[in-house]
Amino acid sequence: MLLPLLFQFYSCATAQKVIEAKPEPQKEFVYYEDTELNQLRSELDDIFNNPSFSNAYWGVVIQSLETGEYFYRLNEHKSFIPASNMKLFTTAVALLKLGPDFKYRTNLYTDGEIKDGILYGNLFVRGTGDPTISGRFTNGDVIKTFKDWADSLIKLGIKEINGDIIGDDNYFDDQYMGTGWSWDDETYWYSAHISALSFNDNCVDLEIIPGKKIGEPALVKITPETKYVKINNFVTTVHPDSVTQIDFFRAPGTNVINVFGKISLRSKTYKESISVHNPTLYTVTVLKEVLESKGIKVNGNAVDIDDSQLNPDYETMKVLASYESPPLSEIIKVINKRSQNFYAEQVFRTLGKIFGGEGSTQKSVEVIKNTLSQIGIPPDAISIYDGSGLSRLNLVTPFQILTLLNYMYRHEYFSYFYESLPIAGVDGTLETRMRKTKAQGNVRAKTGYVQYARSLSGYVKTKDDEMLAFVMMTNNYLVPTSVANITQDIVCNRLANFSRRK
Repeated sequence: MLLPLLFQFYSCATAQKVIEAKPEPQKEFVYYEDTELNQLRSELDDIFNNPSFSNAYWGVVIQSLETGEYFYRLNEHKSFIPASNMKLFTTAVALLKLGPDFKYRTNLYTDGEIKDGILYGNLFVRGTGDPTISGRFTNGDVIKTFKDWADSLIKLGIKEINGDIIGDDNYFDDQYMGTGWSWDDETYWYSAHISALSFNDNCVDLEIIPGKKIGEPALVKITPETKYVKINNFVTTVHPDSVTQIDFFRAPGTNVINVFGKISLRSKTYKESISVHNPTLYTVTVLKEVLESKGIKVNGNAVDIDDSQLNPDYETMKVLASYESPPLSEIIKVINKRSQNFYAEQVFRTLGKIFGGEGSTQKSVEVIKNTLSQIGIPPDAISIYDGSGLSRLNLVTPFQILTLLNYMYRHEYFSYFYESLPIAGVDGTLETRMRKTKAQGNVRAKTGYVQYARSLSGYVKTKDDEMLAFVMMTNNYLVPTSVANITQDIVCNRLANFSRRK
């Protein structure tokens, strides 16, 4: 009887070494008999034995980070598809290895000379994995960095470039999608291509606006305005009472985006970000367009270095302009709060390049597994295929995630890790969840979802201000994902209300 009551209640309320962790002083609690904790465990048994999940299985572990006591354990040593809970490992290891102040730098080089306002030579853009060249940190101006570069060239007296604009992405290997990713997701922003040279999350941003009357084509706006992609618009404006239904398709290997469906006459602007093919060429194409818009004549072409015979020696070349990213502490907020796969993969490959000598999946996995082994997670006990969790080949146990959460809690970088997590009822992927409950503003946790897999792992403080770490994972469920969400939310609210005191 407990579980239906709980559901009813909720619906109504609605570059460094790993540093040794420092133990936190334990708080004093007044302990009574195990009555309160036993009651909690009984309630959790009812929740996770819900017949709706009879064909699925849950993995759960909840631990006091102040006493070490386990509040609840269920299948905690079984392997689960973690989905975006994989980002917890990526961001934690990045903090431990790179430090919160790590920044990317992207430089513009030339192999030529400037004479009489003309650059006689090529302009090289050398990527080092930075995911942030976009409007995310520039008040929405996606080409701000390119305009700044153009201004830098103008200050150097450059009015014309007699050469190509060449994008160099060789800092990473050429595997642009993760192993085990679904090919039919490639069109969408969450499967954007991985590239050492990237721009605007390797996407174009589309806005679909209804026509002025029924039957008219919708208006499709693209940001940035570029000729790099072609838009085929098959969206029609329909009756105001009709439901808006829009979908997108970009055939692999092309930059032709088909937009089709219908949009209600009174619909708000429909927004979606669509991935591009060959982000390197995309980057230098838009850069060339921006340079020309700023009055710099470019006599050459936008070129992917892989399509040239060039092997530049950057040590002997002149830097004309550069861009420095925000610190890693800000980047991991995008990864965890937004659950941004592209950012996660860029950081993942960066770890492989800096600490493994190669910007590849294999080296990145080795670096992460070696780091995790230092905190008690054996390398052969965890399956890692990407940094974002989009791959269905990833397998982790709830206890492994708990081990990570526990370790980070006692580490000097905990505040950066903690602040990167979504806050229940406030922001990120938890913005609309647990509102008007004790969990709101309290729970900090990472969501995870791929089809038939849902995860939520993080931290919550009890009514006694006791910090708990929790992991909840479910695989193979056939009920709507919203039911899994509600189950997780009920548990979080119960933990937030838990008290050892009578």
